[in-house]
Formats: sequence, structure tokens, C-alpha cells
Amino acid sequence: MRRTLNTHRAGGFITSRGYRQSKARGLSSRRLRDIALVEHIREIHAENYGVYGVRKMWHTLARQGIDIGREQTARLMRLAGVAGKPKGRAPITTRKPKGPDNRPDMVNRDFTAHRPNQLWVGRYYLCANPKRLCVHRFRHGCVFSPHCWLGLVRFDSH
Repeated sequence: MRRTLNTHRAGGFITSRGYRQSKARGLSSRRLRDIALVEHIREIHAENYGVYGVRKMWHTLARQGIDIGREQTARLMRLAGVAGKPKGRAPITTRKPKGPDNRPDMVNRDFTAHRPNQLWVGRYYLCANPKRLCVHRFRHGCVFSPHCWLGLVRFDSH
């Protein structure tokens, strides 16, 4: 008993009588409620495929009529050893080309026009395909040649 009292004295002086009383006391009402809630949280977590985090668990407990705060839910989830799963990453929609860019540079990177109607720079153009007519969008600064377009849909000057 003396060894226990000497090692756990950080909070202040503990008498041997106080130590014996604390050991004889049962669990507090908060501790008993925590034990019941931890088991309930584990059940909810398992029912929902282990994906519920603190927010969803807190809302679920509130819907079931359990009066509990969000931070207390987080503390009990840590005690239960459960955590939510992060959301998946956004899908990759643009694939980088494997080889070098072999498209022809029709203006040799010279975007100055010496006469009207020589170069068309814009974001949208109509392309005639044997099967359909489609609108393509280029990034700002790209140039397309007149043999592949039918008309300018919208011209952006910025």
C-alpha cells in the first residue's frame, strides 16, 4: 500500500484511510454509464460496417434518445477503440499520356497575327466529325487550325 501511495501522490497528499475508502467504493455513476455506452457504441459501429465517425455516431445516439455531447461521444469512441473510415479519394478523370506529345504545332508557338482572320484563339470550337457535330473546349492560349472547325461558338479575350 505504501508503494502505491508514494507513486500516485502527484495530485496531492493521500492518506491511507482515503486510499482504503476509494478502493472499497464501487464504480461511479459516470463510469457505469460509460461502460454501458461503450458497449452500445461498439454495437452501432459494427451494425454500420465500421464506417461511422464521431459526427454520425453522435447523431445516431441522439436519434435513439441518448443525451450525449459530441466530445463525450469522441471520448467514448476512443475508449471503445473504434474510429470512422475516411472517405475515398476523388477518382482520377484525366490520364497523363504515356508517350511524348506528337501533335503538330501549327503556329510554331507564335500567337501574333499579322493580318485579320489568320489565327483563331479561343476556348470553344465546333468540330465536324463524320458521325456527329461536337463542341470542344481548349484551355486558354491553345490555337486550332481552320481545317478542323466549322465555326466559333464563343470567343474569350481573357
